[in-house]
Amino acid sequence: MRPRSRLRDGAAVDSDTAAVREQTRLRVIEAAADLLAREGREAVTTRAVAVAAGVQPPAIYRLFGDKDGLLEAVAEHGFTTFLATKHVDPDPQDPIEDLRAGWDLAVEFGLANPALYMLMYSQPTRATSAAFKAGMEILMGRIRRIAAGGWLRVDEELAATLIHATARGAVLTWLSLPEDRRNPALLTTLRESMVTAVTNQEPAVQDAGPAGAARALRAALPEQTTLSSAEQHLLREWLDRLATGG
Repeated sequence: MRPRSRLRDGAAVDSDTAAVREQTRLRVIEAAADLLAREGREAVTTRAVAVAAGVQPPAIYRLFGDKDGLLEAVAEHGFTTFLATKHVDPDPQDPIEDLRAGWDLAVEFGLANPALYMLMYSQPTRATSAAFKAGMEILMGRIRRIAAGGWLRVDEELAATLIHATARGAVLTWLSLPEDRRNPALLTTLRESMVTAVTNQEPAVQDAGPAGAARALRAALPEQTTLSSAEQHLLREWLDRLATGG
């Protein structure tokens, strides 16, 4: 029985050690994020962060490898914080208004956290962030709902790129302007330009779902010249089945 007891005790010690390590790691990240917000990126040195977090500088290297590793962790923390602010409505009454609300939320987060926002989007490698990917899934869900209703003007990947580009552009442009030149109409105009670029004024599909989409595509089929006659015939058979199967 004693060996088993020692194993249990050892597991408990390991668990406690891991918990303490994670608490220390989070405290360091929050201290670095606070320094970043108050004094800018240049203030985020390993020595300053160690003092603010109440740890010795070597602890930062053990936890994050180096300063770049720490900044990566702060950026991930930023994505996680932003993700927590997102409201997901799986069935919004108006998908386009839902898109507007999501865009506004992203811009508001950037304007409220300028230094953190710049860090989060300063390197393409941040796209590997788990929280960033989760946020992208929320965005793609919004885009798919717009597409399913027949409102999407461009393909889904291009729509996501346009939405991100206009939101980042809005934040960076606003922050670059002197305060007396920051006109809220800039943000509204950029948002509406995005909406115009990615959505139709009227839905291309009147009835949501596969049947409505099939009927819309079947009606436009004679106008296309890309497919051969045999391909058109086969596609029409499929569309007929979808249109009647609902």
